[in-house]
Amino acid sequence: MRYIPTIGIEVHVELKTKTKMFCGCFNNPHETRPNTAVCPVCTGHPGTLPTINKEAVNAVIQFGYAIKGIINENSHFDRKSYFYPDLPKGYQISQYEYPLVSLGVVRGVHITRVHLEEDTGKIMHEKEAAFIDFNRAGRPLMELVTEPELHSAEDARKFGEELQLILRYLGISEADMEKGQMRVEANISIAEEGSKKLGTKVEVKNLNSFKAVFDSINYEVKRQEEVLSRREQVTQETRGWNEKKGETMVQRTKESAHDYRYFPEPDLPPLRLNKEELEALKQSVPELPEEKRKRLTREYMLSSEKTEVLISNRFLADYFEKVVSEYAAMDKANIELVFNYLTSDLRGIMLKEDFEFNDLKFEPEDFAHLMVFVAEGRVSSRGAKDILKKMFETGLDPEAILVNEGLLQVSNEDELISVVERVIAANPSAVLDYKKGKGNVLQFLVGRAMAELKGKGNPQALLEIIKKRL
Repeated sequence: MRYIPTIGIEVHVELKTKTKMFCGCFNNPHETRPNTAVCPVCTGHPGTLPTINKEAVNAVIQFGYAIKGIINENSHFDRKSYFYPDLPKGYQISQYEYPLVSLGVVRGVHITRVHLEEDTGKIMHEKEAAFIDFNRAGRPLMELVTEPELHSAEDARKFGEELQLILRYLGISEADMEKGQMRVEANISIAEEGSKKLGTKVEVKNLNSFKAVFDSINYEVKRQEEVLSRREQVTQETRGWNEKKGETMVQRTKESAHDYRYFPEPDLPPLRLNKEELEALKQSVPELPEEKRKRLTREYMLSSEKTEVLISNRFLADYFEKVVSEYAAMDKANIELVFNYLTSDLRGIMLKEDFEFNDLKFEPEDFAHLMVFVAEGRVSSRGAKDILKKMFETGLDPEAILVNEGLLQVSNEDELISVVERVIAANPSAVLDYKKGKGNVLQFLVGRAMAELKGKGNPQALLEIIKKRL
């Protein structure tokens, strides 16, 4: 019997706003002191009243436009009642019947709804005790629900990665899964091939990495297949993912919507969205990953693999384009040169020093200037790396460093010939080996010449001169 999996995805995203969803507490995901970013509103004290965070509403609307969804101009918040230690009020302010965004598409997957709610606190377990930190309680949380259209763990992983890129390009969330800023839940069912009816749905909650998404779905599909092969029924339930054991584990029987007893939130007014503000938000949507992916491939003749490296970080992609725009000779070879130095050498330094592009002391035109030196042979590959390191440390332009550090590459033919003649005279056995057909001797002689020139020689020019002399 062959079974076909059907997967729907739910994603919770912590929005990057100044304050929490319904109060004035500072929304700082990096706060490490427990229960310090709290107030009577977000900890559910009796008699307190919430107010709507407009910045969070705008972020969800902007996302809605990005995925080509329908923005509901009239919506409202609802109370979702359930009892859990990290939910201080005993209910969550969320949206149900009238979400801010309906429909939309991400990587070919249709979106059912996107709504706004408040986050819960965080429970930490230690031996037999449990501790609650309410710093996270009340943070603005965007929830996205897809149609059950995915059919493999790989598709689910790729969907999550593309969604994360969109969120980062919009700047509405860092969407760091390890920090809990993006949390994925997978609804998984299997059915016999050809069946028009879906199987019983099992939800796997709080997946905090794309690896966990991939592994947990594969495990759950296999588990359900084994249940059905024993002619037993799959139970509708919520399960958690145990990373160490590599298996899903039962948490609770799955609730239905009516179990939450939704009703309109009495302490908040309905949302009526202004058409002019909506249009401004629509126009503010930047170029998104899929559009940029196609354009970079078309305009810069890059392979899909190299394009994907740039797309993975919008600041890297923007910096690349600024550098190339300063480059007069924009042929394929020079574009590849920029890509290689940017993604390997500069990014290597930045990662080591924990730097972002807006922290750099030099401008994109300075980087382009250095690439011109390399392309023209004025500086060796080794010299370019040294100059780049100095640029990173000091912010000086490459020309000043080139002169100050004496890194100008020697290309004067008379000077190179003089060095080559000395090297050949000093290595007669190498010359004999070359005449016996050992071609690798050439690189040895180039190396000796480069050593005499303290790395400042033009290696290609040296190679040609040595060939002529031999």
